[in-house]
Amino acid sequence: MTLKAIPLLALVTALGAGCNGRSAENPPQTAAVAGVHEHSAGSEHGFPDPQTYANRLDDPGRDDWQMPGVVVERLGCRPGMTVVDLGAGTGYFISYLSEAVGTQGRVLALDTDRSMVDRLQGRIEREALRNVKPGMITADDPALAPRSVDRILIVNTWHHISNRVEYAKKLLAALGPGGLLLIVDFTLESPHGPPPQMRLTHDTVRRELEAAGFETELLEAPLPYQYVVGGRLP
Repeated sequence: MTLKAIPLLALVTALGAGCNGRSAENPPQTAAVAGVHEHSAGSEHGFPDPQTYANRLDDPGRDDWQMPGVVVERLGCRPGMTVVDLGAGTGYFISYLSEAVGTQGRVLALDTDRSMVDRLQGRIEREALRNVKPGMITADDPALAPRSVDRILIVNTWHHISNRVEYAKKLLAALGPGGLLLIVDFTLESPHGPPPQMRLTHDTVRRELEAAGFETELLEAPLPYQYVVGGRLP
């Protein structure tokens, strides 16, 4: 990141009605890659300290609405695949992904925040996830080689990425034949997540991915507070 570090996220400029008169359908693209978050009141950007943030990410109650097993099932992983968890945070999804790709597969758990990458490393060691590799990336580049991965998972993060169309082009280039990008993010009505004016509709996400060259679809999923958008190579 080139901006001042905040746990998991770089600076966020509020989007939507009431912020420079813009709507959630056509927001400016001004922020950076990061993991799941809840905004707290009382600060300009609403991010708690790293430990509080980590506790929220790993709250057992999150399973009830995040439904990680369902998300990974929609990702369609198979043994031997290379899968990216982009904005991995503390590693909430990595054990599910590790199991899905098997011992011959590989999981790249990437984040922009050093403290989160350190936590990822600790989790990998504690849970003996030998096929998971943590990595530090910058806000504007996922640092993935062309045609090098089979699946990319981005959960509760897309609305924080700067220049999303250009970023999506890099993700498209990184996917191999038959590859899939899965974006899971909060609906406008969700009680979890960022302030509503910062959120993106699934239609907006699809338009951004299609502008980058993806073919997209809104996937059916029982998640109560989030939508799931899939993007594939044409």
